[in-house]
Amino acid sequence: MDAVAVEGVWKFYGDYPALRDVRLGAAAGSCLALIGRNGAGKTTLLRIIAGFSRPMRGKVKILGDEPRETAARRRIGFIGHGISVYEELSAFENLTLYARLYRLPDPRRSAMEWLERTGLERVRNGLVREFSRGMRQRLAVARAFIHDPSVLLLDEPFTALDDRAVAVLQDLMRQALAAGKTVVMSTHQLREALELASHVALLVRGQVAFEGECTSEMVEDPGYVYARYGEG
Repeated sequence: MDAVAVEGVWKFYGDYPALRDVRLGAAAGSCLALIGRNGAGKTTLLRIIAGFSRPMRGKVKILGDEPRETAARRRIGFIGHGISVYEELSAFENLTLYARLYRLPDPRRSAMEWLERTGLERVRNGLVREFSRGMRQRLAVARAFIHDPSVLLLDEPFTALDDRAVAVLQDLMRQALAAGKTVVMSTHQLREALELASHVALLVRGQVAFEGECTSEMVEDPGYVYARYGEG
């Protein structure tokens, strides 16, 4: 059974089909990179996988459960376009709050651990509204990882990150994959994504134009899939 299974998913906005019969799977321990031009449907698909939006037809399973079920939600870590942290709280307060929401046994200890792992321990008491964009992004990474999710869903995770934040995120993703976690990410940052991806899916106008293993040709030439499958 795939950790993430997308089965015949359709999504319409009015009469426009944003997704058309999408079928994808990601096994435990794999990293699936969703690529495609702007408007291809990547964010729409990722939000459906995360349970933030419902498909018109088809279904999604996260480790056998519907994405909106509590069991699935507790096993998902999500990084989207918004930072999803509270600006009027400190970094420590933010992570302690999320740790409590996930019912971790020692929220304060978990918060400190993830502040250290993302290089934010020195500013743990600083208000988030005073943070740089890169610091906020690292805090969002800590928020997504703090409950040790089995499935990580990342929407353009490298966009607007500083070099340190990119390195932190890539290292955490490698550790997660080595531990058997599953990663699905949509991205335009092909070089960074393909260094981590085990599989690639290309969306073209809401359809899967290509799905397969990430090869050395793709890593060496990030435009390879686009050129080979009609989007060059």
